[in-house]
Amino acid sequence: MTEPPRLTDRPALDRMRRRAAATGPVLFLQEAAADDVQERLAAVNRKFTSPAIVTPWPDLWRERQPQATTVPDSEVLGLQQGQHDLVIHALSLHWADDPIGQLVQCRRALKPDGLLLVTLFGGQTLHELRTALAEAESRATGGLSPRVLPMAELRDLGGLLQRAGFALPVADTMPLRATYRDVLHLLQDLRGMGETNAMWARHRTPLRRDILPLLQQIYHNAFAEPDGRLPATFEIVTLTGWAPSADQQKPLRPGSASHRLADVLGTDEVPLEDGND
Repeated sequence: MTEPPRLTDRPALDRMRRRAAATGPVLFLQEAAADDVQERLAAVNRKFTSPAIVTPWPDLWRERQPQATTVPDSEVLGLQQGQHDLVIHALSLHWADDPIGQLVQCRRALKPDGLLLVTLFGGQTLHELRTALAEAESRATGGLSPRVLPMAELRDLGGLLQRAGFALPVADTMPLRATYRDVLHLLQDLRGMGETNAMWARHRTPLRRDILPLLQQIYHNAFAEPDGRLPATFEIVTLTGWAPSADQQKPLRPGSASHRLADVLGTDEVPLEDGND
């Protein structure tokens, strides 16, 4: 069996997160995603008694889900098979070398008809920084290097749950926008989030000093708001799926409807004209 390509330098990611925690983490995106998950759970007509949360920031979840088991987003999740009626994978799947493997582990940890909620950053995240950084580095060095983690688009993420064996999969997106006084302010926040460059294929040397002023100029010229502040987009994708169960609701087979749509709507049925003259 072929192993998935190595995306993340896990020791580097762990160091980044420890440094962020020690200096005061910047968790407004984690908090926004967690609050959205809580709202979704409140809308589900079910009481969950054995939740588990996959998160690098367990303290953030203690007030929201005090009875939950929390485990880190390691390659092998510390979840017991069939022990949970709810698993939340909280804003960290974008760092997984094998995201489908993570989802399969979550499914195995769920009881039949258990719920999975996943939040992760989507492809529009930091698109302004990506664009400006690529142009700045290309101008300064004549080439590009991996600087910002690649993130999947919503249309691609929607199929992951089906591939991992979940029923009734749903994917949707929540774009958030923050503004910064300059690029250094944004980079400082990313360090506080533990979301700077921990890619396995990254250059081990920091960004050259002469690139930063150019990056600031390009970012400002392309994206600055009227007040001069720089916007940064963060797209949070939420994936929802259920562990298969025999008594679960299933979609009807095509052609199995027992009533004509025209009768239900109270309209006349008009046959389509043949397109061939």
